[in-house]
Amino acid sequence: MPLYDFLDTVTGEIETKLLSISSREEFLEQNPHIKQVITQAPALVSGTSTTNKDAGWNDNLSRIADAHQNTVLADKVGGRTVKQSKINQIAKKHQKRVKDKENNTS
Repeated sequence: MPLYDFLDTVTGEIETKLLSISSREEFLEQNPHIKQVITQAPALVSGTSTTNKDAGWNDNLSRIADAHQNTVLADKVGGRTVKQSKINQIAKKHQKRVKDKENNTS
């Protein structure tokens, strides 16, 4: 059952109730001075994670990260040596400097 927020138009108080859809409709019919309000957007996805997966999934992610070393997945999963990580950091730093220099000369 979802949580609903209701505004009491007499007192101005907002109250949250856990109701089924049919119960919500009955509640609103019985209390004409109360209106449903949306106080925040519903959280459809709380997040994604690459932890607590079985070994096969982690191996698959590592293979993908190895094939695409300059991606966020490669940063999260690893699959690179320390040397390769440092090379990528230096390359990103250099790219940023070149871009900043181009923007300053324009």
